[in-house]
Amino acid sequence: MKTVVIGGNFAGMTAALEIKRKGKAQHEVVLIDKSPLFLFIPSLIWVPFGRRNIQDISFRKDTILEKKGVTFLKAEALQVDTKKNKVTTDQGDVFYDHLVIATGPKVKYDVAPGVKEFAHYIGTPNGAMKTRKALEEFKKNPGDIVIGATQNAGCMGAAYEFLFNVEKWLREQNIRKKVNLYWVTPETFLGHFGIDGITGGETMLKSFMKMFHIHYRTEVGIKEVFEDKVALTSGEVLNSRFTMLMPPFVGVDFVTNSKGLNATAAGYIPVTDDYRHRDIPNVWAAGIAVDVKLPFTPGKVPFSGPKTGYPSDETGKIVAENIIRTANGKTELKKKAWGKIPGICVMDAGKKEVIILSNSLFKPRKFAIMLPNVIFDFSKVLFEKYFMWKTRHGYSQLP
Repeated sequence: MKTVVIGGNFAGMTAALEIKRKGKAQHEVVLIDKSPLFLFIPSLIWVPFGRRNIQDISFRKDTILEKKGVTFLKAEALQVDTKKNKVTTDQGDVFYDHLVIATGPKVKYDVAPGVKEFAHYIGTPNGAMKTRKALEEFKKNPGDIVIGATQNAGCMGAAYEFLFNVEKWLREQNIRKKVNLYWVTPETFLGHFGIDGITGGETMLKSFMKMFHIHYRTEVGIKEVFEDKVALTSGEVLNSRFTMLMPPFVGVDFVTNSKGLNATAAGYIPVTDDYRHRDIPNVWAAGIAVDVKLPFTPGKVPFSGPKTGYPSDETGKIVAENIIRTANGKTELKKKAWGKIPGICVMDAGKKEVIILSNSLFKPRKFAIMLPNVIFDFSKVLFEKYFMWKTRHGYSQLP
């Protein structure tokens, strides 16, 4: 039995290691990725401020995979022929019995004019380093700042984290009084996060905004970004000498170029609650590649749900378990809808943090709580160290 995994960060690496661990010698696993490096994406928010460098939050995954018996192929997956069970890469064709798509996102920079040209983005190593350089230039001649998310965005949490880190950085640079700091979001209310909020979350974030003197606009999209201003869909124009926006995610080219995958318009894989493709029994998806149906209706400006590291890791494990069950001839598969996965998140707030816990990502929930820690972002740092240690050693079975 041979499984090919496309993509090798949270979901892909977990799936590959778990399939090999459970399948042992009877199961061949090949992971295809353009990069041999694993990147702990949540810590990219610290790179612009020099609190982390890229080498601090990345390491070679190819050696870890090979040590655990997974073949690593450094290649770009171009498309898949699901009828022939064949993945075409820039290094040749690879055949499979099962295929796991864990490709992560493509960033839709063209969501509004000027976003690509004038707004910074912290979700990639290159983007985070460019943001660091831009902030160093900014402090020489400070002015107003706009931070937020565009229409259709889903990763509001990281933008909130960056906002509070910028506010702290401005105080450390002794230029806070020279800056009007703006938060703009398509959310219907502060702290919606694409999960319909957490009890007490809106009140907490409103108090944060008041305490840190941050101006905010909810239910707005981006009409256009200019070098020195941001035009909102509400008609308001904000001056901005530095802009950071979180654009929407869409499916990667590998998915959209593979017509046989029957992907959604946004380029995501339609799956059932066992993360098996709705129409193709030997194709599975994990992480951001999964099509997630939202249980709520956004307000007048559309936005999306979050696809974070914890659900990606969990779906990678579920896919691995179900592939092994299928290979062993079992028909009963493990099921857990994306919205039923527990919500476990630590939102950094500039050497402070908010711990967000819930028994499920989407409502209805049995419990949900936001716990502020105004002393130090200990939990965020601890989680980073734990996950890096776990992944470096290939301990994919750990939570």
